[in-house]
Amino acid sequence: MTYIIAEPCVDVLDKACIEECPVDCIYEGNRMLYIHPDECVDCGACEPVCPVEAIFYEDDVPQEWKDFTDANYKFFEDLGSPGGASKIGKIDKDAPFVVSQPPRESEH
Repeated sequence: MTYIIAEPCVDVLDKACIEECPVDCIYEGNRMLYIHPDECVDCGACEPVCPVEAIFYEDDVPQEWKDFTDANYKFFEDLGSPGGASKIGKIDKDAPFVVSQPPRESEH
């Protein structure tokens, strides 16, 4: 189990969660952030700092955003486990499900 970033993050990319993550497992794609399922230690530090409440424990992702669970895993299929987001930087891609989402205007 891991934490999942869902729909409220799409086109927002606040990154407060990145600063809070003690294991550097939150990666930046083009339109949203993704939590690496093999690197996350389930500490939950990211969840309360998310200003748009987009982070959920995998079992608690709301039904309307369940497709983001699969999208989170798919984002890392080709990437593997690089062992830390900060040394990789922004990744010029998104999971196919996220790419298919209509653009959202940020409230920030």
